[in-house]
Amino acid sequence: MQPGNKFFDDMGKLMTNAMGVAQGAKTEAETAMKSFIDRWMADRDFVTREEFDAVRAMAQKAREENIALDARLKALEAKFTA
Repeated sequence: MQPGNKFFDDMGKLMTNAMGVAQGAKTEAETAMKSFIDRWMADRDFVTREEFDAVRAMAQKAREENIALDARLKALEAKFTA
């Protein structure tokens, strides 16, 4: 066995272990950041997409009813002023 090979083998193992540690740290940092963002979002008063869509549909229906009532009112006003 050549003496230089042991050095390169040890360096290869060291680099492999360092990459494993770095990958573990990356995963841990991602988990911590996701947890932080989830907590931050939960503390805010955001609505879900379903709630938003429900209120949007109600507003659209109210707008349509308002337009229909406005048309009826104008028709009645025209009838009584004519």
